[in-house]
Amino acid sequence: MAVYVDDAGIWWRQKRRYHMSADYLSELHEFARQLGVNVLWFDGVERHPHYDITAEQRQRAIARGAVAVSKREMVVIAREIRRDG
Repeated sequence: MAVYVDDAGIWWRQKRRYHMSADYLSELHEFARQLGVNVLWFDGVERHPHYDITAEQRQRAIARGAVAVSKREMVVIAREIRRDG
């Protein structure tokens, strides 16, 4: 099981945002909770469930063991997320 953060760096509200996903949906939600990511930042789109996170949150996620991946790798990973509740 793993959590992943991409390098997308999309500008939104004057900050760069990144995507965070995981092998399991429950793992993703728990990791986001531990980082203090607002649950409203979860985008549960069917093909790419993820959280949008700031650069600071991305750095903290990597420090806590999240795997840094490219934005292309993230699309593949997020499509394979297991919806375990």
